[in-house]
Amino acid sequence: MNAPSSSSRQIVWPSVITIISAAILIGAEVFGAAFAGGWALAILFGLGDQGAHILQAVLFALGVLVMTAFIRGAQRVEPFTKRG
Repeated sequence: MNAPSSSSRQIVWPSVITIISAAILIGAEVFGAAFAGGWALAILFGLGDQGAHILQAVLFALGVLVMTAFIRGAQRVEPFTKRG
């Protein structure tokens, strides 16, 4: 039988820092747009404060999905670890 291989994994710090930095920048834009967009749409449709908060929560949840997809896609291009 084959013995399990003991390959260690090393963190690729330049890739981690690049992806985290991009995620911070893109996250600020996505979540800022979610809050501003929810507020603007609530005013446009006359939904009041409660409607604005609900729209902001929905758009915030969509922003979380966008950020999750971004980080997963970025990890495929720039892996966080490599076999050492």
